[in-house]
Amino acid sequence: MMNNYLWVFLGGGLGSICRYAMGRWISSPSQQFPWATLVINVVSGLIIGILAGLTLKGSLRPNYQLLLMTGFCGGLSTFSTFSYETLKLLQGPHPILALVYIGASVIFCLIMVYLGMKIIL
Repeated sequence: MMNNYLWVFLGGGLGSICRYAMGRWISSPSQQFPWATLVINVVSGLIIGILAGLTLKGSLRPNYQLLLMTGFCGGLSTFSTFSYETLKLLQGPHPILALVYIGASVIFCLIMVYLGMKIIL
């Protein structure tokens, strides 16, 4: 049982480090739109779709599910940052960007999870 927590811990740490690095690489201070979080969440959607497909095929062992799906993808993607950035957009000079961000996030992430699963299945 304790090993399960270790798998999630390791994956979460790696996912968080990747999220931080990708965020620094993608974003710039002059951007009004939160491109980094959108791209990171879409990439995470593709990864978890691929991993879900592998799980459904029986090709991903439970400890790797914990490491990669729960840990890594959980550390990589972020709903709290998405929510905070959406609120900032709503309160800013261009609140319509918040609706674009919400729509793009939901639609593109769902598409990527679906495509990820289709790649495997």
